[in-house]
Amino acid sequence: MFRTLRAQHDSFPLNQPFRISRGVKTQAEVVTVELEQGGMVGRGEGVPYARYGESIESALAAIEEARDAIEGGADRAQLLGLLPPGAARNAIDCALWDLETRLSGRSVAAKIGAPEPERLASALTIGIDTPMAMAVAASRIADAPVIKVKVDATIPDAQIRAVRNAAPDAKLIVDPNESWDQQLVRAMQRVLVALRVDLLEQPVPAGADEWLEDFTPEVPICADEAVHVAGDLDRVARRYQVVNVKLDKSGGLTAALELAQAARARGLGLMTGCMISSSLSIAPALHVARMSDFVDLDGPLWLREDRPGGVRDEAGYMVPPQEGFWGTL
Repeated sequence: MFRTLRAQHDSFPLNQPFRISRGVKTQAEVVTVELEQGGMVGRGEGVPYARYGESIESALAAIEEARDAIEGGADRAQLLGLLPPGAARNAIDCALWDLETRLSGRSVAAKIGAPEPERLASALTIGIDTPMAMAVAASRIADAPVIKVKVDATIPDAQIRAVRNAAPDAKLIVDPNESWDQQLVRAMQRVLVALRVDLLEQPVPAGADEWLEDFTPEVPICADEAVHVAGDLDRVARRYQVVNVKLDKSGGLTAALELAQAARARGLGLMTGCMISSSLSIAPALHVARMSDFVDLDGPLWLREDRPGGVRDEAGYMVPPQEGFWGTL
């Protein structure tokens, strides 16, 4: 067996700035991995995230460290011991899944014993802005089934209210990206209920969430930065009601499926999320999304130009990529 690994940095300009509590993004910076074997090529993508101490350079360096083992035939199970969870492992793991599909003639869905991905509701995100600007943005997508509202600790009540008034029927996910504290979470409970918010995502820093063990929220709270892999669930299950599974956190589809199944076994709710990325990151995540209560995979919709054949949005419903894009023949 002869296998070749190629890894590179790809940059995708956004169609508009993406604002969250941590800052503003204008480009999606990703690492693309290709594995070639027997005339077939499998692809995967990872998005290094500074919040977790990652960069394009560190991800590419990690991939280089694993090169000999991967080119020597290491499989997905062996990869788990070669690299820690993160974007580098995600890119290789997803490339291995795709390569397996092309070599075996069996889709990823067939391999995991699940239906092929279908059209599903996926949240459309409104970035942080003035309440008036957020209301205008919400009015444009008011018919979407799910809207995600990015906020910080300044005027979240006014921002959420503006979106709710402009989109009275949508399910709402509110995401402060760790910018709130305990006092604000408690103070916002009545507001969240009054505005019919369905989910509050990672309101406080992952390292300052111990108090949630003794807190009963009015609206379910979802762990994002606080959960990466199945081994985190002993702690997370005491503090949160829902977990956000992201392949870049878990380090690939292999570990993401393990996390999702373990969370379900504990009775936790599931959300599937993503970074700002191309459709090559989203196609694998659709296999977790089919299991989830909330889906937030609109990363590619922020791109000025996605990879050809990728996902499409139909008024808040995500249409899977074209056949053969990733994990299918």
